[in-house]
Amino acid sequence: MIYNEWYEEHAKKHATIMKKLEGLDEYDIVQYFIFENMVEKEPDFCELYKTNTKCHEMYELNCYMCGCPHFRFNQTPQKQDDLEFHSICSISSKRGKRTVREVGDVAEVHQDCSGCTIPHGEDYIFSNFDEDWLEMMKNVKKLDL
Repeated sequence: MIYNEWYEEHAKKHATIMKKLEGLDEYDIVQYFIFENMVEKEPDFCELYKTNTKCHEMYELNCYMCGCPHFRFNQTPQKQDDLEFHSICSISSKRGKRTVREVGDVAEVHQDCSGCTIPHGEDYIFSNFDEDWLEMMKNVKKLDL
């Protein structure tokens, strides 16, 4: 699945859950998105839930802001020298890393966020909270090198 397809599908899944949670306050909504609760109540939200696997190793993983607002991608990768940039981190998090994958004669650069936990902690979520996932992620489709 390419980035844009995941982005659009995830937005729909998030919106569906938010409809079910109408009437709850911000705190209760964020609590609902704790990993263990989501595995039990929303098994189709993430493919990793089927194997009870966390995408980020942390004590209290919260999935509310899955798809970090600092992640950037373009539907058409940007080229710089011999590299094709498919995704980057807009804040250059020290916990993230770039991976290079050789595809034919092209070197594709992708952001690997697995070591970064920034958007999965409750403090960050509460300070950036919006019930509309697309609003929180509005800059994700803007890859600027």
